[in-house]
Amino acid sequence: MNKTFVAVGYAALLLALIAAPHIGAYPIFMMKLFCFALFACSFNLLFGYTGMLSFGHAAFLGGAAYITGHSLKVWGVPPELGLLLGTAFGALLGLVMGYLAIKRQGIYFTMITLALAQMLYFVWLQAKFTGGEDGLQGVPRGKLLGMLDLSSDLTMYYVTLAIVAVAFLFIMRIVHSPFGHVLHGIKENEPRAISLGYDTNRFKLLVFVLSAALSGLAGALKTLVLGFATLTDVHWAMSGHAVLMTLVGGMGTMLGPLVGAVVVVAIENKVGEWGEWIASLTQIEWFRSLGESVTIVTGLIFVVCVLLFRRGIVGEAIALLQRKR
Repeated sequence: MNKTFVAVGYAALLLALIAAPHIGAYPIFMMKLFCFALFACSFNLLFGYTGMLSFGHAAFLGGAAYITGHSLKVWGVPPELGLLLGTAFGALLGLVMGYLAIKRQGIYFTMITLALAQMLYFVWLQAKFTGGEDGLQGVPRGKLLGMLDLSSDLTMYYVTLAIVAVAFLFIMRIVHSPFGHVLHGIKENEPRAISLGYDTNRFKLLVFVLSAALSGLAGALKTLVLGFATLTDVHWAMSGHAVLMTLVGGMGTMLGPLVGAVVVVAIENKVGEWGEWIASLTQIEWFRSLGESVTIVTGLIFVVCVLLFRRGIVGEAIALLQRKR
């Protein structure tokens, strides 16, 4: 019954997203939301289900964004190949970074991923093909499989939705597979998993590569949708965004990162309008500057969630339902 209820819920969500552009939703905003939701889900696979806190995921998102953008703009490859190149780059980079990072645990693992990502940030800053501080601009969308013209926002919307939906199902399959149960065991008690005969480093490296590849897909898709890639995509603050979206929504849950992405992206896009509205009501001019100080609002949301909703929005909702039962 529970599985049926969950399946119906996911089907209803998918139908709502299919209908969204026809009931007033802005396709560009929704596609940006999909990309960040996939980014948060890929991070949640590593942190929420394996207990490995990485601050280097911006390297996968931004690196894949640059590779895809360059391949589409300069090499003129079709969009499906550009997405594959970005995803493959994320996986390869994840293999190298993961091999170096999983030799340590806890805060040392986190600091190694952060240090490696920052090293790559300066590589992207100096590389000529990235455009430096100006970024990589004017990336064409092209035609998918030589048939679908992605210059249409509506066509691009449904392609993006299909890719993200398949990636979400893939993550769900990983989590509920025997491999996923081993990851959960590593998170709860790694010494016990080792005592049962599992090579935990091999499992951790594999999930790190999978998470990196999915983050790369999110970055590649983001470049295809928006038509540019910038240093913001590879900055460590982007990794902080993944942490924020996962914790706000509820780490270790399937829907948590999706909800967290909606909250964070909506705040970043609407906080300026909210500030104007609050300023008009309170006559306090300071609120008009909220659009320029969005980090204050997101930081406040993060503090409130940590203090009052430690399981995140979805985690607290699940706990509430269990208590009622």
